[in-house]
Amino acid sequence: MKRIGIWIFYAVGALAIGYLALYAYAAFTGRALQPGDPIHIFRKPDAPNYSQNTDVIASQRVARMRAR
Repeated sequence: MKRIGIWIFYAVGALAIGYLALYAYAAFTGRALQPGDPIHIFRKPDAPNYSQNTDVIASQRVARMRAR
């Protein structure tokens, strides 16, 4: 049982080192972001637009605050 624990410990350590190596590779070879680069956000075309009513809600809040 002790040997199995040791092998599991080594396997977890090897996975951690592999993950760090992949992270370092991605960090050093990745494309640098430049200011002004567009951010591409992909969403479904038929997704609901929840922000279309924010102007109405904000104006209602202002009206309530003025009424107090």
